[in-house]
Amino acid sequence: MEQRLSLITLGVADLARARRFYEDGLGWTKGNSEEEVCFYQLPGMVLALWTRADLAEDARIADTGATFGGVTIAFNTRTHDEVDEVLTQAAAAGGTVLKPAEEVFWGGYSGYFADPDGHAWEVAWNPGWSIDESGLLSMGSA
Repeated sequence: MEQRLSLITLGVADLARARRFYEDGLGWTKGNSEEEVCFYQLPGMVLALWTRADLAEDARIADTGATFGGVTIAFNTRTHDEVDEVLTQAAAAGGTVLKPAEEVFWGGYSGYFADPDGHAWEVAWNPGWSIDESGLLSMGSA
């Protein structure tokens, strides 16, 4: 298996509400025409939104309603101050700030928000990593 990710799918309770959060609130653009699933092109991969029930059925997983599955998604920023900007934008869009941004032990700056379905996103600035113009992240300074 190649060392890469192609797609992350978030199971959501209300697809219309999730679309409003990601599209109207965060400013993302849906890249497909189907109504039952949403695909958002990211640099080098895709984020999908699908109803939680359909995702569980497709994966043949019993949905126990757990509130934290032990997974977070991360959005790295190019600057220290952009972390606060993204957390503010997420909160204004209807997300919940789980952890306000703070200086962290590894030398960066990070905080967390949850989308309306409770999916946790870390927003972080890592001074040792770089992000190119297209959004590709490298574990090393530019």
